Parts: sequence; structure tokens; C-alpha cells
Amino acid sequence: MDRAFKTAWFTKEARKAKITDEALCHAIRQVMQGQADDLGGGVYKKRLNDNMHRSIIIAKAGRHWIYAYLYAKKDRENIAPDELAAFKKLAKDYASTSDVKIAALLNAKELLEICHDD
Repeated sequence: MDRAFKTAWFTKEARKAKITDEALCHAIRQVMQGQADDLGGGVYKKRLNDNMHRSIIIAKAGRHWIYAYLYAKKDRENIAPDELAAFKKLAKDYASTSDVKIAALLNAKELLEICHDD
């Protein structure tokens, strides 16, 4: 069972960039098929919005996918090495997060679920 989420921060940024949940779910399916840049440590970079934006996605055991960061390609080419290290640490933290904790994050609106394939 694959599930995809976005953080509260990502939600605001995606709304500003006019990126829909439908587009995010489509992109997650592409990531699952290997159509993304694997940055290692459970961190992926995926192009969005006609290649105008980049997203950083955290994978939790290949079953949960979490949109964590969004930036415009025109504003920056890549994330910095220290940012990548922080995202890898975040991926490690999410990897040990229980389904109960995920549910609590959803209830607190820190995470929002955008697609859930059974």
C-alpha cells in the first residue's frame, strides 16, 4: 500500500506555485517507476510544473512518500550539501516513524495525505 503526503509548509508553497494534488500524485507514480533523481538516503528530487519547479521527496521504506521541499528552478539550481544532509536525516527519522505517529501528524495537520493506492 503506497501513500503520499505533503508537509504543511510544502502545501503552502505548492498552492503558490499552482501545483495540484493530482499533479503531485502523478509525479509520485513516476518516482516509483524510477523517473526521479535518487539523491541517496531515501531522498529524491523530482521536476514539477512543466520543469519550472523541483521537489524534494522523502521515502519511508518505499511505501510512504513525503513531499518535503519545493523550489523554483529559476531561483536556484540545486539544494546545498548541508541541506541534502538534513533531508537525509529527516528521511532516517521518518523511516522509524510508526503508523500511529503518521496518524498523529495527519491529525495535527503537519502532514496532509494526497494519494493512497490500495
